Amino acid sequence: LEYMESAKLEELLQHYSEFVEFPISVWKEKTEYKQVPDEEANKDLPEGEEPKMKTVPETTEDYELMNTNKPIWLRAPSEVTEEEYKDFYQSAFRATYDEPMAHTHFSLEGQIECKSILYIPGMLPFELSRDMFDEDAKNIRLYVKRVFINDKF
Repeated sequence: LEYMESAKLEELLQHYSEFVEFPISVWKEKTEYKQVPDEEANKDLPEGEEPKMKTVPETTEDYELMNTNKPIWLRAPSEVTEEEYKDFYQSAFRATYDEPMAHTHFSLEGQIECKSILYIPGMLPFELSRDMFDEDAKNIRLYVKRVFINDKF
C-alpha cells in the first residue's frame, strides 16, 4: 500500500529512473493560490478605492514529467559547456548553492566500455561532515543503461 502513495512513487522514480531515455510522467494534483477581489469586503467600498483581495486555492490535476535531467556523461566532453557541467552537478547532487571545485569527464574503452564524470565538491557534503566513513553517505553512483544501480561502494 505504501507504493500507491504518489510521494513514494515520485521518490522511487527520481531515485532509480532519473536518466531513463523515454519520458516518465506521474498524474499529480497541484494547488496554486490566486489573488481575486473579495466581494464581501468590497460591498461598501467607496468608488475609486483599490478593491481588497483574497487568496483562493485553485486545484488542478495534470501529468508532471519526472525525468527531466539529461545524462551529459553520454555526450563527448568537447560538446558539454562548463555551465552544463555546473547545472548537472547542482541538479544531480541536490547541491543548489554549491559549485564543483573541479570535474573530469572521460571514457574508457577496452573489454568494458565506460563513460563517466567525476566531480570534486566545492565544499564538504553535509552527509560527510557528520561522519567521513558513514555507510549511508552517497559518494559515487553507478548507473547502467541510465538506470540507477548502486551508491554503496
